Amino acid sequence: MARTRKTRTLQEQVSANKNASRLYALLLIAFLALLGTTLVGTFAPEEWYWGTIGSVALGAIVALTADFGGADIVLSISRARPATPEEDRVLQNVVEEMALAAGVPVPLIYVIDDPALNAFATGPSPEHAVIAVTSGLLAKLDRDELQGVVAHEMGHIRNFDIQFMTRMTLIAGLIPLIADLLLRLRWFGIGRGRHGGRHGSNFGAIFLVVGLLLAVLAPLGSMLLTLAVSRKREFLADATAAELTRYPEGLARALAKLGSEGQSKAFSNRATQHLFIVNPLSSGTKKSRLFQTHPSIEERIAALQNLMGQFPSPNSTDTSRA
Repeated sequence: MARTRKTRTLQEQVSANKNASRLYALLLIAFLALLGTTLVGTFAPEEWYWGTIGSVALGAIVALTADFGGADIVLSISRARPATPEEDRVLQNVVEEMALAAGVPVPLIYVIDDPALNAFATGPSPEHAVIAVTSGLLAKLDRDELQGVVAHEMGHIRNFDIQFMTRMTLIAGLIPLIADLLLRLRWFGIGRGRHGGRHGSNFGAIFLVVGLLLAVLAPLGSMLLTLAVSRKREFLADATAAELTRYPEGLARALAKLGSEGQSKAFSNRATQHLFIVNPLSSGTKKSRLFQTHPSIEERIAALQNLMGQFPSPNSTDTSRA
């Protein structure tokens, strides 16, 4: 009975993270729709709905475009090379084991020749996924720790996180563009709600005030929402890794090593920082968690420690880790 209750706790954690991510995504799309609505509403108050339709359609087009070519761009930025059976046999074995445990096709495997400890997953779907790890990670982690990291990335693949986050990042990128356009039009006095007489003028004034407020607040709000989604997805991938390996301690030890090692900035930029298991661009100084792409290492290790009692210990008769 206790085992069933603990397992339900893990499932509830995963469910809560998924629900929060969906809520943040809906709020992000709402920001985009509101900006499009006010942009058109300042020109033609009685036809504001075209702004709603157009902005949502633009977001959908951008989201679909993200599915094509995104993985190749990330691999190129990271200067990753395909793993070889001769040099990376342990990595290939671990990836195959975790793909089997997750019930997904074995992803393509890449290595980044860099002494830093890091890894990421990318791709539009589990059928076309990629996992890349640094050479430093392979050199400094033992097999259990490497398995934990790979399981974390496999969690991102199984949960469609990479596709989800790429789409959300691009949609969030549209928001400051539309906000800037709205501010520039108002700066030059364009768009005064000329249609519909006094009634239309009143509505135009309302759209103008709301639009100016959104133009200032929406870009910041969209950035915070995107970062919040990213943090939730990291917790979800950690929980998924614990479920796949049935050994949360392996990932917890790996995260401790990743947190204590310095990160090279040579293989990433601000467009790809959220993909990695730890942010390679983090300065290591304390700042508001609202502006962090990842939860702190301490928070993630604490969450994994709470899961350790849910699975058999390494010394038990359970053979799932054999």
